Amino acid sequence: MEIMSEVLVGLVAALHAYILVLEMFLWQEKPGRGLHGFGPELARQTAPMAANQGLYNGFLAAGLVWGLVAADPTAFAARVFFLSCVVVAGVFGAVTANRRILFAQALPGAVALAAVLAAR
Repeated sequence: MEIMSEVLVGLVAALHAYILVLEMFLWQEKPGRGLHGFGPELARQTAPMAANQGLYNGFLAAGLVWGLVAADPTAFAARVFFLSCVVVAGVFGAVTANRRILFAQALPGAVALAAVLAAR
């Protein structure tokens, strides 16, 4: 179960690194605009806000990677904390922005969190 939880944490970290790239660097390009269906002008206007969101996603990814490379008890605490942050951010995003975020962010975070807790 420990290996499965580590793989899931790694996948959630990779997902948030990917979101960082989309929001910080590709927001005004087709992949970034397609994320929310924005046209070029709206993507240009919202690019600074998206870059800020992307940076926060990068912090989540970095925290999860820290949880993978640290030794216990820090590893366990970091994984639980950052996965909890992922779930809360995903639920908030689903309520305030787009329901798809619940499945794209909160659900993977919750599954990884459950695996981490079960492996303990």
